[in-house]
Amino acid sequence: MTTENKTTKPTKAQALTAVKGMNDLIPPASAQWEWLEDKVRGLMARHAYRNLRTPIVEPTALFVRGLGEVTDIVEKEMYSFEDRLNGEQLTLRPEATAGVVRAVVEHNLLYDGGKRLYYMGPMFRHERPQRGRYRQFHQIGAEALGFPGAEVDAELILLAATLWQELGLQDVRLELNSLGQPDERAAHRAALIDHLEAHAEVLDEEAKRRLHSNPLRILDTKNPAMQAVVEAAPQLIDFLGEASLAHFNAVKAILDASGVAYRINPRLVRGMDYYNLTVFEFVTDRLGSQGTICGGGRYDYLIEQVGGKPAPAVGWALGVERVLELLKEQGTLPEAVGPDVYAIIPDAAALPVVFKTVQALRAQGMSVQMHAGTGEGMGSMKSQFKKADASGAQLALIFGGDELARGEVTLKALRDGVGAQEALPLAQVSSRVAATLARSAVHSQAAA
Repeated sequence: MTTENKTTKPTKAQALTAVKGMNDLIPPASAQWEWLEDKVRGLMARHAYRNLRTPIVEPTALFVRGLGEVTDIVEKEMYSFEDRLNGEQLTLRPEATAGVVRAVVEHNLLYDGGKRLYYMGPMFRHERPQRGRYRQFHQIGAEALGFPGAEVDAELILLAATLWQELGLQDVRLELNSLGQPDERAAHRAALIDHLEAHAEVLDEEAKRRLHSNPLRILDTKNPAMQAVVEAAPQLIDFLGEASLAHFNAVKAILDASGVAYRINPRLVRGMDYYNLTVFEFVTDRLGSQGTICGGGRYDYLIEQVGGKPAPAVGWALGVERVLELLKEQGTLPEAVGPDVYAIIPDAAALPVVFKTVQALRAQGMSVQMHAGTGEGMGSMKSQFKKADASGAQLALIFGGDELARGEVTLKALRDGVGAQEALPLAQVSSRVAATLARSAVHSQAAA
């Protein structure tokens, strides 16, 4: 009697998906992100801002101390957890400014004077995902630390405005306000509480909860029933002293001289507790309720709050997803660019010559995609040409056996002058490809 060996077929594992509100970034969309990041890097370099990178995990106390215990971020939105190794309370960063300040203090970066810094990276907030608002989202920010003057506030606003111009961003307006200094805000706060208490019957539950802890945030309410009370509330600008007004007027004067339009919004308070003096937002009406694409202001007391020596600071952060969404909405988000050259290889025997040739092109800065074989062969010429066309390449290099036997390769146009082709000696490939691409670029610019 024989025993038949039976094998059990493995059970197919259930496919896993990304956490809701935390999205994969895949080609070709990732090329648009790289385009935006390259624009930012160039702009920052011209303004002498240097890159800083901080961890995505920070001590929870940093955000509680820096942002304020009664802010929405700290109360509702932070991803916080206990480190199982040592019990330390940690948080995925919900914003970057506090971490930048922590790094500046920890590494004593202001010992030899002020610093201009910028950053890029993911932030995390536990909230309901919606258009332009995600649980993992990305920000680009600029911070100038150690500079007290209004000219640096204006410099940062102009920096953002220049970025919009270089990106071709439309329908973006600048809103501006001043929060003054702590004693001025305290006087306004008392008057604001008195005003709101006198109209307690129209306050919603959220406003009542904030009334004595963070009444300025009530001014941001979207509740239609409260709008009349909010509009009639005392305005902070009426409580500003001479120095605060002079600082605000100096910022406005530079913006006026630079031709940057703005609107004074006395209800603009921003979401974090650390702001003082100048605050600003760049907003649009084209993204629905998520209309703020960039916001910031001065935060002269945050460095001391996180344990450093008192020093002034100002900065802003933009939402990458929102900026890209706005560019897409207005139809000016650039399409992904394909490689310059696609190498077509009829026979694997040509691979040694192919590698030598394409590496030489890459060394000169050209982008080359080399066909990769399937199964036992390299695939038919027809299928390779289909892939070359789908890649978006400008040119095809065809490494045919007969041509290689003569020391040649065929260059074929795939876009401009489709069908035009010529046989080239291998020694002339690099110079001829470079010249052809240069002519194509000039033609494209002229057409544009």
